[in-house]
Amino acid sequence: MNEHTVKAFDEDIGELRGLIAQMGGLAEAAIDASMDALKRHDLEAAARIIDGDKQIDELETEVERLAVRLIALRAPMADDLREVVAALKIAGVVERIGDYAKNIAKRVAAIDGHSVIEPLSLLPAMANMATDMVRNVLDAFAARDPEAAVRVCEQDRAVDDFYNSIFRTLVTFMVENPKSISQAAHMLFIAKNLERVGDHATNVAEMVYYAATGDHMGDRDQGDTVPLAGS
Repeated sequence: MNEHTVKAFDEDIGELRGLIAQMGGLAEAAIDASMDALKRHDLEAAARIIDGDKQIDELETEVERLAVRLIALRAPMADDLREVVAALKIAGVVERIGDYAKNIAKRVAAIDGHSVIEPLSLLPAMANMATDMVRNVLDAFAARDPEAAVRVCEQDRAVDDFYNSIFRTLVTFMVENPKSISQAAHMLFIAKNLERVGDHATNVAEMVYYAATGDHMGDRDQGDTVPLAGS
């Protein structure tokens, strides 16, 4: 490619990275906001989170359009092509992470704001761990850093362990307090959504690793999390 074409391609790649970063920032903020709305039982805030998910969807559409244009007009090869394809896939994953934040917000109305169920105080810490993974993996994508991507995968075990601990606590609580089964079940689904955020961050990490190196990351230990129907 001539110098002008290379510069134009680099600008397009920069725009693509910027859109992914914007999507990631919105998804992280939505998770944080949904947990805050849950703690404060703030139904108006929850409604804003649900409505705000549209912005993430719109950004995903922009990423798709730009990626297709890049492939069609610039005909990238090798590592450049891997990065464009990775960005396309990552956008879809980040959009799904935004959906998990929306799912959490939808459950705010179903959980009593005065609930004394212990895991309600544990969920924000789990959410912080999951959003850290999202932030770290998108930083790895922006920097084309495969080692950082590997470190994100290593973080996933801690999120899985947190989920399993909350699951056991909630099941015990439901057995001992049958009247609270409904609310405890909602919290269980919230914990599962956060665990899935961690899983998606590791999926992105594998894409980042491949885009940067051309090699697939070795099989990772996904841990043993308790399955939850309908999550």
